[in-house]
Amino acid sequence: MIGTRPAGQHTVRQHNAALVLRAIADGPGTSRAGLAAATGLTKATVSSVVDRLIAADLVAEGEPEQRVGPGRRGTVVSLSPTGPHGLGIEIGVDYLASCLVDLTGAVRAQEVRYADNRTPRVFQRVSAFLRTARKQADAMGVPVGGVGIAVPGLVESGLVRLAPNLGWRDVDLADRLGGTFTVANEANFAALAELWHGSALPDFVHVSGEIGIGAGIVLDRALFEGVRGAGGEIGHLPVAPDGPPCSCGANGCLERMAGQEEILRLAGAETVDELVSSLESGDAAALSAVTSAAGHLGVGLSTVVNLMDVPAVVLGGTYARLEPWLREPLLAELERRVPSTAWSPVRVVRSALGTGAAVRGAAGSVIRGILADPEHHLTTHSPSDQDARDR
Repeated sequence: MIGTRPAGQHTVRQHNAALVLRAIADGPGTSRAGLAAATGLTKATVSSVVDRLIAADLVAEGEPEQRVGPGRRGTVVSLSPTGPHGLGIEIGVDYLASCLVDLTGAVRAQEVRYADNRTPRVFQRVSAFLRTARKQADAMGVPVGGVGIAVPGLVESGLVRLAPNLGWRDVDLADRLGGTFTVANEANFAALAELWHGSALPDFVHVSGEIGIGAGIVLDRALFEGVRGAGGEIGHLPVAPDGPPCSCGANGCLERMAGQEEILRLAGAETVDELVSSLESGDAAALSAVTSAAGHLGVGLSTVVNLMDVPAVVLGGTYARLEPWLREPLLAELERRVPSTAWSPVRVVRSALGTGAAVRGAAGSVIRGILADPEHHLTTHSPSDQDARDR
């Protein structure tokens, strides 16, 4: 006996709404007739769903469709520019970032504030930052459809199990900040942003170097998180077992040997801007620091490439800015340590999203959730409810 119930009316309605909205997202400027052809639904069903989506301000009607031939031209429907927006917040070790994106994933607003977040007051700071971002959305006249939060640590079911660089263990951000959020590892959000808006590679490891080092692995256009969601912790791969202690308690971890703070220390620079300036002028200490980091990074990434057979590495975060000096020594180390490069070289590319990838991925995850299941927004903005408010 099959242990499932037949789909009820609500389930069918939910499925059809998601199907039509996804078709609109994938093919903006399509008429209702075109949507019926794309989804396999009847024209009457599509028309009913589109009416609900318009009432919820998820889609908007535009000009008559552009096509040749006889017959009446339908009105195109596209994602609404004033519909629910996704708000992303990134809690970095030394900064906070926010990003507001619309239903198409386009960035509408963003901000970065630099401060050391290794303090008990970080939660008050994040709360104030979040309120400011919401007020900015209100001033723009757009609703916030949800909030995604990127953190530099291990996350399980929304609970930050461990964020060693922040000194966190078993932190419930929903409880600390008072709200409902989508919380995930910053490297995973960064990899998703790269997948959605970046190089269009189907398989890659996205590695970002900040104070910590995180990696997000994408295989066949899907994020690989591991069995328990803790995959991609490349920053704590041992690359120098006898090296200095790491914040996680081990010795010689990749982020301890090739993270932003170590590179700046070896280069004698205070900031990444100063480091880049020194590199551009050919400063020997700066070049040596980046070359050393590239060697350690190659050791760590070779483990990932050899184990997962990932064909490409995307350099994100601070590494994106250092890519002109990282690239060649990193490739040399990968070629030395990855046997398959003899017939299948590993690609190393620079992320176009740079340090903004994680927060954009956090915001984008909200939008992806709405497009995958818009029923909540349709229920709260049903035509009957609107009629009642109008009366």
